Amino acid sequence: MSKPTLFLIAALAGAQLPAQNLGVFTNHSNVGVVEGSAEAVPGTAGAIKISGSGANIWGNADAFHFAWKQVSGDIAISADNAFIGAGKNAHRKVVLMVRQSLEPGSPYADVAIHGDGLISLQYRSQPDQITRETRSILTGPASIRLERHGDQFNIVVTKPGADPDEPPNLSTVVMKDPVYVGVGISSHDAAVTESSIVSNIKLDATPRSKIRSKVSIYDMSTKKVEVVFTADRVWEAPNWSPDGQFLMVNSGGDLYRLPPTPDAQPVKIALSEKVSANNDHGITKDGKTIAISGRGQGIGSQVFIANMDGSKARLVANGVPSYFHGFSPDGKWFAYTGERAGNFDLYRMEVEGGLEERLTMHKELDDGPDYSPDGKWIYMNSERSGHNQVWRIPADGAGDKDEFAQHVVQSETSDWFPHPSPNGKSIVFISFPKGTRGHPPNRQVQLKLMSMPGDKLKKVEPVSIVSLFGGQGTINVNSWSPDSKRFAFVSYERVADLDR
Repeated sequence: MSKPTLFLIAALAGAQLPAQNLGVFTNHSNVGVVEGSAEAVPGTAGAIKISGSGANIWGNADAFHFAWKQVSGDIAISADNAFIGAGKNAHRKVVLMVRQSLEPGSPYADVAIHGDGLISLQYRSQPDQITRETRSILTGPASIRLERHGDQFNIVVTKPGADPDEPPNLSTVVMKDPVYVGVGISSHDAAVTESSIVSNIKLDATPRSKIRSKVSIYDMSTKKVEVVFTADRVWEAPNWSPDGQFLMVNSGGDLYRLPPTPDAQPVKIALSEKVSANNDHGITKDGKTIAISGRGQGIGSQVFIANMDGSKARLVANGVPSYFHGFSPDGKWFAYTGERAGNFDLYRMEVEGGLEERLTMHKELDDGPDYSPDGKWIYMNSERSGHNQVWRIPADGAGDKDEFAQHVVQSETSDWFPHPSPNGKSIVFISFPKGTRGHPPNRQVQLKLMSMPGDKLKKVEPVSIVSLFGGQGTINVNSWSPDSKRFAFVSYERVADLDR
């Protein structure tokens, strides 16, 4: 390609090209350095042929051709895709995308179907930041769907003969309306143009909804729920302070102290600006130290240790991703979940820092580690029995072949985040409906209670005590009061918001 031609393509990047009949879309554009086109397919009901070159839709800047429409609100876009020809690069991709702007480094979320069949949720949460992804267990050819609810995005993948897949780990990408919604293509090779027929395109937009959070307390003696705080944004994952005086909750990347009383108002913890907290955090038994999982440099979740007031935050578990879940009763260790080489296992590390010690070896997901109050056991949820159920391992590890792992609860529901009470008598956990993958938000779920099984494992029968709309953020971390008489959780509801 000659330099004058390259300059012309760069000059046209992001510019609207002559509009044709593009079905539900109104225009098409080159985003980044790319050549492309989009046109209606004669004799079809709204199908389009889209073509484009481009280095990739990835990293911190994109290069692809985009057929789009500007819309506002909660969004759902779905379509079928058929690449034309064998293609030069297996990573060529067609995407259904919601994008803030036509700039190459714009925030976005998409569902991408690659030439080799890989399907994933891709997203860039901040301008010019690196792209992240969550992969589907299904591969193409398949029907794909991208949904936006508030600021959260998820994908749904369907294909004949397989159950629909809705991967966990929804992405949160804040974009101001109106946004660009459409179909894009990138050849993954700037010198090559690839094409696809995209059909059965459906685009729906409704007024955006916002999430109302209700921080609540369950009383073990009265079996009643009391709401202590309500806000029209996402609040998550209460920890109860060891002195019983406050809950520690997170919202918008920040941590807050919230008194466990009606009409309470949160007080922000002065956390270092280098840490953006997610919903995995905790407090040591002496109340002096906190652990925070969060994005330190925008590269994914890591674990930080700080003073109770948020000062002197330091990185301890730098593997990405790493999610804190519990301190040992003696305050020496913390347990966390980490993905290493594509597999989620449990790890522990000394609070002062050092090498991480792997505690489980199974090929299936292990998550949500929380110590028993005597320090002998770590309770967890694991997929090793076919779907997530409650298991436990000795505090120093499950053994070379996980031979010391014990199956605590057998159920058909998908059970997550078992939390032992400080008095060692009870465990509370969250149950998702049968077949749920991951621990997504905004689902009808149950909080279940069971007796602690004892050192010699015996069969226990959990009892459902609360049904609610929640999931991710409801009870990710231990939220028992220090006297074991109450525990805190968060429920949610969607609220129409016509003014947003």
